[in-house]
Amino acid sequence: MAFSEALVQAVWEQKSRVVSDQDPNLWRKDECGAWVRRDHYGNRDSEFGWEIDYITPGGPEEPANLRVLQWENYVAGGVGHVVCKITADRGGIKNRPA
Repeated sequence: MAFSEALVQAVWEQKSRVVSDQDPNLWRKDECGAWVRRDHYGNRDSEFGWEIDYITPGGPEEPANLRVLQWENYVAGGVGHVVCKITADRGGIKNRPA
């Protein structure tokens, strides 16, 4: 499903985790702790690519019912389910298997 740019931005701002020493307009973490990069939305060729997932499938298309997931976490879980396949590496901005 294609989300509007305004909704993508709202979900980015409201549903991803800010990391104190990083630019929140560029870098954040998903709920699994994986790094995501704002301009890599929808990019499955990037380890920092991310998707928007419904918390409750069939529920409203609004930030309260949506979440940011690094794309491999999104694919691993399926709609409405989170499987944390990827998380952040402790050595900087890179991801590793959970």
